[in-house]
Amino acid sequence: MTFFAILLALLVEQARPLAFDNAVQSGLRGWARWARRSFDTGQHRHGSVAWAVAAGGPALLVAAVHLLLWQFSVVLAFVWMVLVLYHTVGFRQFSHHFTEIRDALEAGDEAGARQALARWQRVDVQGVARDELLRHVIEHSVLAAHRHVFGVLVWFLALALLGLGPAGAVLYRMAEYLSRNWQARPDGTPSPSLQRAAQAAWRVIDHVPVRLTALAFAVVGNFEDAVASWRQDAARFPQPNDGVVLAATAGAINVRLGGRALGEPPRLPSATPGAATAEEAPVSTDGREPQLAHLGSVVGLVWRSVVMWMLLLALLTLARLP
Repeated sequence: MTFFAILLALLVEQARPLAFDNAVQSGLRGWARWARRSFDTGQHRHGSVAWAVAAGGPALLVAAVHLLLWQFSVVLAFVWMVLVLYHTVGFRQFSHHFTEIRDALEAGDEAGARQALARWQRVDVQGVARDELLRHVIEHSVLAAHRHVFGVLVWFLALALLGLGPAGAVLYRMAEYLSRNWQARPDGTPSPSLQRAAQAAWRVIDHVPVRLTALAFAVVGNFEDAVASWRQDAARFPQPNDGVVLAATAGAINVRLGGRALGEPPRLPSATPGAATAEEAPVSTDGREPQLAHLGSVVGLVWRSVVMWMLLLALLTLARLP
């Protein structure tokens, strides 16, 4: 049933993509705000409680509804599973940004591509060189594909096997959202303890999914180079989990990834000539300079990975049939 739920959810999401401000996501964002305001006292244990309420509450609710529906009708439980997956997994939640940027670059409209990237990431990208623009598009695209598709499916399948239905998909998406939303703001919120709780939980939850995504990219891409880049460069990125996906991608399609983040100012040179520190030297993998053709390679890499995992899941589903 999980295979057909995933397949149907992906097909429906392609045909009718969700709006960014849909009622479900707006409600979950409101729930996260309530949890932060109600439990963020600045103490370490309260930061963990706030995260558990914000991320675990919706997941437990989804699991409870699934178990209740399962008692009455398998069909209703299946429909609920598809509905939850429709709101948590899918390419159309981010692919329109990628398509807009690629179309602009193919038309020679570099200014339009910059504006599209700025709207997507909400960061000023003026002054970024063309190859760096392409690098950022590749990096944000593969990370979005992981967080919106592969990572969600890993946690969905893990908890579905335990009989909790689509609770894993909700838990993963909420953990990813909290890791982005619960960061330092000009008004001093949230507290450092809440920020640490969100980041620590996200590192744990995403530890296995990023490695499965990297493995998929290696299998459907250049396996030897992907694994070599994974082992050599992943831990050098500021976020090691993201580094696993980015390093594997770089090796799989032979492209240079890594460098300054969007909006990050250039680092000042070291006071001692020739003695640049590790912090001053931006992380960069081996590979060719990013080219427009690499955007097509990224699309192929991601879709081949989807097909591979869906085929494996289909085979496992057939093997379980009586």
